[in-house]
Amino acid sequence: MVRRHNRLLVTFHVATDALLGMVAFLLAYVIRFDSGLIPVTRGYPPIDQYLNILPFVAIVVPLGFHLQGLYRLRRGRSRIDDFFNVLVGSIFAVVLGVVSTLYFQAYYLPDELKDRGAYEVSQLVWGLFLVCNIALGYLSRKFIREALERRWIAGVGLRRVLIAGAGDLGRMVADKILEHRELGYQIVGFVDDRAGGDHLGYRGLPLLGSLGEAAEVAAREKVDHLYVALPLEEHMKLLDVVESTSREGVDVKVVPDLLQFIALRARLEDLDGVPVINLNDVPLQGVNAFVKRALDIAISFVALAIMFIPGLIIAWLIKRGSPGPAFYHQERMGLDGKQFSVYKFRTMPVTAEEGTGPVWADEDDPRCTPIGRWLRRHDLDEWPQFWNVLRGDMSIVGPRPERPFFVEQFKHRIPQ
Repeated sequence: MVRRHNRLLVTFHVATDALLGMVAFLLAYVIRFDSGLIPVTRGYPPIDQYLNILPFVAIVVPLGFHLQGLYRLRRGRSRIDDFFNVLVGSIFAVVLGVVSTLYFQAYYLPDELKDRGAYEVSQLVWGLFLVCNIALGYLSRKFIREALERRWIAGVGLRRVLIAGAGDLGRMVADKILEHRELGYQIVGFVDDRAGGDHLGYRGLPLLGSLGEAAEVAAREKVDHLYVALPLEEHMKLLDVVESTSREGVDVKVVPDLLQFIALRARLEDLDGVPVINLNDVPLQGVNAFVKRALDIAISFVALAIMFIPGLIIAWLIKRGSPGPAFYHQERMGLDGKQFSVYKFRTMPVTAEEGTGPVWADEDDPRCTPIGRWLRRHDLDEWPQFWNVLRGDMSIVGPRPERPFFVEQFKHRIPQ
């Protein structure tokens, strides 16, 4: 039933996209030639010439959206995902439309029609079509999503979910599903071999059987989706559950047990068809890293230029307030454990840490000089760190580089 419903919804999306694509193309023609908003300098092409292109548009729009994966229905997809997928899919459609019409005109069109430019399309029309198709494609999905979400919140058309595992991971999955009713899921309960104590009745959800009974429970409860949320030590049971329930036509989703790892930087890699989870991946690579570095250089350069004269005044006030240099440098640990010297305006006497050693900074640190207290209050003591950003030691946006003394404590108390 779920797969049949998906096929109907995909068919509806394809038909709607083809229709709206043709509407967007005609709307682009009207804006370009009939609205008077854009001057027509090279003649006024007849509407029939553009009507000839509509069959191509009706094909290339769904094809472009298919290439972008818009017909792989996923309830958890966000509106931002929808917009950017429609954007890229529409770009594909324009490229396919230009290529296909030029190819058809070059190889299949009679010479007399070629001379009349029967399949020629203004570049500006293609550009306006891109904008119109993005707007119509996104709005159609927005309206369909909102209509479906209203049905799901009202309890209509829900997909029944069984969770294998009633431990911390399974409970987390249950919490997420219960918090997002707009996804259209209804949890029927858990299956787990640990049948005692507080595993019964978590948030009103019953324990329906053991893991070995997952297939029977799924068939009895008419389950659409099985979320397998088992800890790593039950890996062999996970394989048995997946195999038995897959035979019942249940859509199986495996939730990896990464709770003991810091997976914020995890990335899925492909090793010749074998999925590999990289837990210590660098978030930005390639072009993204280049763009981030370029922004760091630009922002830090401008900030240092703006602060040059005020910085000289601050340095003079610091030296006037207490003996010692105006700038303070301290060893910090950056990317991959690389140590570097971070620069600040000095806010304390040079002998401040002789008796205490490294300690956490305090907002009302009594060791601060008067000018140092004012600098800290307005965060101006951090301004020289733009020099570190310009050098590449730090980034405008990124984790705080901490002192090696504290990093040595953190890596034992807080793994990863």
